[in-house]
Amino acid sequence: MGKVKEMNSNESKILLKKMKAMGILWALILICIIAAVISPNFLGPANIVNVVRSVSLNGIIAMGMTFVVLTGGVDLSVGSIVGVVAVSCAMLLQKGVSPIMTVAAGLVIGIILGLINGIGVTRGRLAPFIMTLGTMTALRGVARYLANGSPQNWTESGIDFSFLGQGSMLGIPVPVYIFLTVFFIALYMLKYTGFGRSVYALGDSREAARLCGIHTKRVETMCFVITGFLSALSAIIFISRLGIGQPEAGEGYELDALAMVYIGGASTAGGSGSVVGTLIGACLISVLNNILNLMGISPFIQKVIQGVIIILAVLLERKTKKNS
Repeated sequence: MGKVKEMNSNESKILLKKMKAMGILWALILICIIAAVISPNFLGPANIVNVVRSVSLNGIIAMGMTFVVLTGGVDLSVGSIVGVVAVSCAMLLQKGVSPIMTVAAGLVIGIILGLINGIGVTRGRLAPFIMTLGTMTALRGVARYLANGSPQNWTESGIDFSFLGQGSMLGIPVPVYIFLTVFFIALYMLKYTGFGRSVYALGDSREAARLCGIHTKRVETMCFVITGFLSALSAIIFISRLGIGQPEAGEGYELDALAMVYIGGASTAGGSGSVVGTLIGACLISVLNNILNLMGISPFIQKVIQGVIIILAVLLERKTKKNS
């Protein structure tokens, strides 16, 4: 009898999680239908390309943020990492450094900055919020110092670096291919590798994970490194698309990434969530912003709506957790 009750309880938890995920998916479909009715331009080829490009640029960072959130942490420095890498890569291109070496340097910078966050959290025993809040402020200052407060235009160097941000293959923007590659790699890592299982275990119970032989500090540090790496990748695409590296690049990206992750069903306490949910959350946010732009709604009001959605998503997550 006890086993039957336990099985029913587990089935109920699984059902609740599936209903929650489906609820987000249905919300996305509903918003798309409403958008198509309100504005005929929404389904136009040019606008669809804009939407998928927006999902890709913001979604790459959100994929990295998913790893950190699954451990029960948060990374507020992703936007500032974008700023530092954007300025650094633009300045390298100005000096005639080859695109391959520039991309490599930018990714290494992202890895190093992510490692600093990870060491601060695991070795320095600082709360992720405090550590990344500090690096967010410091790195934004570094970006402005390197650029002397002004955008760095690399297009006059004569180097062709536009393919990553502006190129397309078969009519699909290159950033979409990059994002899908990141998505499938992240999905594989979290679902089919020991590292992914360790990430979920760490979020469920840090002490239990440690007793099971998981090197919790190493796993947590790696999650910050992944986030730093993907933030740098997004920055590289950003400067390739715009032709400049701005010290303010990436401002607010941390909030967008967190919104996508939480709306996608991740738990604020860690241990629950997926990159599939983050993908749906990224699509929902991008579609919502797009239709609001088509309607001429003020960007300030858009942020208000996005904030309300985050609050509702977290409330739903807590209610689901309480019922389970």
